[in-house]
Amino acid sequence: MTSRTLRRAARMALAALITLASFTSTGLVTRAARAETPSVAGAALPAIEKTRLGNGLEVILHVDHRTPIVSVNVWYHVGSKDEPAGKNGFAHLFEHIMFQGSKHVPEDAYFLYLERVGATDVNGTTNPDRTNYYETVPKNRLSLPLWLESDRMGFLLSHVDELTFAGQRDVVKNERRQNYENAPYGLVGQFIHERLYPQGHPYRLLTIGTPQDLDAASLEDVKSFFRTWYSPNNATLVISGDIDTKKTLELVEKYFGPIPSGSIPARSVPAPVVLDKEARLDVVAGVELPRVYLTWPTPAMFSPGDGELDLVAHILSSGKTSRLYKKLVYDLQIAQDVSAYQSSGQLGSTFEIVATAQPGHTAQEMLKAIDEELDTLRSGGVKDAELARAKTSVLSALTFQLEKNANRADQINAYNQYTGDPNYLPKDIARYEGATGNALREAARRHLPPDKRIVTLVTPEKGAPVAGRLRGGAR
Repeated sequence: MTSRTLRRAARMALAALITLASFTSTGLVTRAARAETPSVAGAALPAIEKTRLGNGLEVILHVDHRTPIVSVNVWYHVGSKDEPAGKNGFAHLFEHIMFQGSKHVPEDAYFLYLERVGATDVNGTTNPDRTNYYETVPKNRLSLPLWLESDRMGFLLSHVDELTFAGQRDVVKNERRQNYENAPYGLVGQFIHERLYPQGHPYRLLTIGTPQDLDAASLEDVKSFFRTWYSPNNATLVISGDIDTKKTLELVEKYFGPIPSGSIPARSVPAPVVLDKEARLDVVAGVELPRVYLTWPTPAMFSPGDGELDLVAHILSSGKTSRLYKKLVYDLQIAQDVSAYQSSGQLGSTFEIVATAQPGHTAQEMLKAIDEELDTLRSGGVKDAELARAKTSVLSALTFQLEKNANRADQINAYNQYTGDPNYLPKDIARYEGATGNALREAARRHLPPDKRIVTLVTPEKGAPVAGRLRGGAR
């Protein structure tokens, strides 16, 4: 594909994004002041008016009449980073408990009610920064998810008892066993986090939680965590789809307005993580193939450098012509897979490269080849064609994601939490569109230094846990 073709593809992706970015909303109790909205590729985008109910609940509306459906998306601004010492896994535990029933919703009836009206995209997820819940329903059934979400926000503790708590705790512990303790390389991420983040850092422990903390938890501990964080003034409700704004806001006020606000604790913001040298982790695992992980602390989501590192990751490992794939998998044939990614978070991010060896090759071989490519990137930068491909890839992925109504609702909520601006999309596009080859090279030099990182080498060993065991500590 020529550079001209790549640039044309990038412009087409951008044009599609601009079309999708035309969000509209209205306010009920208070309205954010209208601001001048940036212009992207000559197209001005309207601002979103963010509503706040009297109890502090943020409400954001996105009107889209193309399909007769509505997505309801609730973000509670609490994740595993907000868990006190000894309570690791509580946010994820609540992701499960919130589906079990509330004062006016019987046990296990939540999904049943939604299935009866043809709902789709019904689920919840937890990460270090937030917990979200979402569902998409036919436009004439909007009142159902609003009632369900409001009932568990306001009346969950009227239903939760020892049986529900114990049952969901066992589900979470089994999920940890399945996805971490019994999964190949499953605990390597935990070893890296414990080395990267100091004791007490909000990101040090995994969101899934530890069996020790979950077993030690009491029902009253769990209820206290809910009372602390799951209140309307610590949540944002996005409603996206074929809606009438006036009627929708009346429904929101009806169901959520009577729920009292809570007292949200002050949250400390830790200093950015800085490594002063390279650390090595030696892991043995009951697996067939060696693996290498390279990890750097990097800028927080939407901070300067975050977007550039997204593009660096694409240049390194996205597609068969990417630098690391071509060298390790195709040319040298020492790896069967390689990936690079910028994992962005509210308090900081990590950039990670992971490669799994071909039989007969070692983690050290892969590390040497990866370092050679990184040195080339830091010294020589990127070519115009590489940059164009990376931009096209990122913008196209965002385009396809936002074509789905449920995804748009969640993205609006993400922009709101991480930037305070639910209409951040044009700025998000601009940070990729405006990135230069020099900016990517400088981001790699500054944030991916060869002497300030964590290198984790996984060596197969018979009898070792399949998830991995740290040997000899860090050095």
